Amino acid sequence: MRAARLSRRLPPVYGARVSTVAGLALDDFTALLGAERVVSDEEALRAWRDPYSFASWDEYTASAVVMPETVEEVQEIVRIAGRHGVPLWPISQGRNNGYGGPAPRVHGSVIVSLKNMNRVLEIDEESAFALVEPGVRWFDLYEAIKAGGHRLMLSIADIGWGSVVGNTLDHGITYLPYGQDQMMQCGMEVVLPDGSLMRTGMGAMPGNRSWQMYKRGLGPTPDQLFMQSNYGIVTKMGVWLMPYPETYMPCWVRVWNDADLGEVVDVLRRLMLDGTIRGVPQIINTVLYATIVTERTKWWQGEGPIPDEVLDQMARELDIGRWLMRCAIWGDEAVVDHNFEKLRAAFESIGGVDVWGTKVAPEDIPSLENPHERVQGGVPSLDLNAMAGWYSGEEGGHVGFSPISPLRSGDALELRDLLRSGIEAAGLDYMAAFLPVSARSFAHITLVIFDTKDEAQARAAYDVSKRLVVEAAKLGFGEYRAHLDFMDLAAEQYSWNDHAYMRFCERIKDALDPQGILAPGKQAIWPRSMRNGR
Repeated sequence: MRAARLSRRLPPVYGARVSTVAGLALDDFTALLGAERVVSDEEALRAWRDPYSFASWDEYTASAVVMPETVEEVQEIVRIAGRHGVPLWPISQGRNNGYGGPAPRVHGSVIVSLKNMNRVLEIDEESAFALVEPGVRWFDLYEAIKAGGHRLMLSIADIGWGSVVGNTLDHGITYLPYGQDQMMQCGMEVVLPDGSLMRTGMGAMPGNRSWQMYKRGLGPTPDQLFMQSNYGIVTKMGVWLMPYPETYMPCWVRVWNDADLGEVVDVLRRLMLDGTIRGVPQIINTVLYATIVTERTKWWQGEGPIPDEVLDQMARELDIGRWLMRCAIWGDEAVVDHNFEKLRAAFESIGGVDVWGTKVAPEDIPSLENPHERVQGGVPSLDLNAMAGWYSGEEGGHVGFSPISPLRSGDALELRDLLRSGIEAAGLDYMAAFLPVSARSFAHITLVIFDTKDEAQARAAYDVSKRLVVEAAKLGFGEYRAHLDFMDLAAEQYSWNDHAYMRFCERIKDALDPQGILAPGKQAIWPRSMRNGR
């Protein structure tokens, strides 16, 4: 049987060796980019750590950061790394907070920050797409669409400062109809581990007219191989946009009784399967929504998680219920009215459930007060970032724990009960959002929130997340993305047929990147020289 994989980190001696080798490459990186685009000062490098790790934890720290501005510079950085045997850790904006932020999986790696490659290269209103570089944030693409006067909407993530490309490559979730099953990406340009350049799909044909319009090409379609992997550095990506509908209607479903969650899930599945609800809704529990509108100390200052009777009080006084679902309807006004009535009747048949919605013109979405309603309308902000401050304000942090479940009541409740009991046993509040990425499955987004200045609480958050990786897998629920601290553990659960899937990924890694230069350990895909602790 397959030997056990690394459960946490490489031996310290390996990290020290990587840092030394990276130091030898700094002259070449500096000659290429100039000193102003190479960061190697120890104090300055602290800004490139996991933003939520405790101050003294140094498992995942870089030896340098390089900041290219062109594709040609990315290619040369990869070639320099190859000559010196330096592992690179490519990031876009580095805002993957809750999963490690910009920090590298291997101590001493050189971070390749693509934030200066931030051009919106094309916006085509006629066919509703854009072509962007990896440093383009949700804010940037949204503003470019508006500046061009384009009547187009962008499917965005909850927090506007992240990279459009980076979020997509990590299977991040967005909320307009093109957010379902991460459909918004079409066509890539990729720097491979030997420094060569490739375009996927129709981009492989010089002068082809459909690169951002047709997802496939001739033969295998490799785009998915560059998502959550370490096979290349994506330098351009197509993004599908949505033409303005006649009407946008953000909708809410308030569930007063915790026991009704399962029935809500089943109704939602049926409405998504028949197309009444499109896009990606959210079902948010009391505590998670409360992080945006109130402070924890107003409700509970005792030891341990907030008890049920206090949650009921919060649900009533904040008028948010025990679960609150957001969704939206886009389309012609008559269609919106029809679908809303169908939605309302279906959910209100449960009893103890309230449904409401407000129609607005697409032009008026930026003026909506509720940030959830703006996000579903494609208008980015930072308002929802307040979630991390539940325990300690600006010094709050979280671990993202996100298994996938069938969108069925039995599965949803079994997973809910497992995660709630585990997190509360660790002394923390259970904060959950169910995000149906399709009509058939949802990501159970669990924010394991803690005070980053409290080492015991921070350790409890990381430890319970790792325990739940294993416990959830025993019940048939697997992570769809994983924090640096437990990438190996999460991948270990995908063990069918003696890890046939991982062995396939490793064969691709060995063929494309025999030196193991690009992002070793990303999603537990290690180069041959680093496997099994060697």
